[in-house]
Amino acid sequence: MGLHWSLFSLQAMEACKDAGLAKSIGVSNFNRRQLEMILNKPGLKYKPVSNQVECHPYFTQPKLLEFCRQHDIVIVGYSPLGTSRDETWVNVSSPPLLKDPVLNAIGKKYNKTAAQVALRFSIQRGVVVIPKSFNPQRIRENFQIFDFSLTEKEMKEIEALNKNVRYVELLM
Repeated sequence: MGLHWSLFSLQAMEACKDAGLAKSIGVSNFNRRQLEMILNKPGLKYKPVSNQVECHPYFTQPKLLEFCRQHDIVIVGYSPLGTSRDETWVNVSSPPLLKDPVLNAIGKKYNKTAAQVALRFSIQRGVVVIPKSFNPQRIRENFQIFDFSLTEKEMKEIEALNKNVRYVELLM
C-alpha cells in the first residue's frame, strides 16, 4: 500500500510542479529500494531532488548517501544533533550524541561545541542539516559552523562513531 500511495502521490506532486505550485519534488524516509522504484518509474517527469532522513554521527547512512549522490538527490538530515530525550517517540536507550567524547574533544580543539562539530561533519559530507532548537543562543551557534573545517582524520574519527542507531523510531 505504501508504495502505491507513494507513486500516486508522486503523480500528484508532478502535477503540482507542472502547474507551477512547486519548484521541486522531495521525499522523506525513503530507502534505496523505494528511491529506485521511483527513479525507474515509467514516464517519470521529475525525479526527487531531496530525501529527508535521520542522519547524524551515530546514524551516518553511508550507502544511502552514496546512492543519492550518484542520482543527484540531496540528503536532508533531520535530528543531526540526536534528539531530545522524550521517551514517547525517541529511542532513549541510545547514548546522547552531544555527550560523545570524540565530538567534544574535536570541539575543544576548535573552541566549538559538540553540536557544532556534528553539524560541520554533516555539511562536509554534503548533507543538508535541519537542526531544531527554540533556544536563541543555540540557534546562533548552529550557524557558526562555517569558520572551521574538519580534517580528513577528524572526519574519519567521526565516521567511526556510526552505530547504525536511530533516535527517531518510525513506528508505522
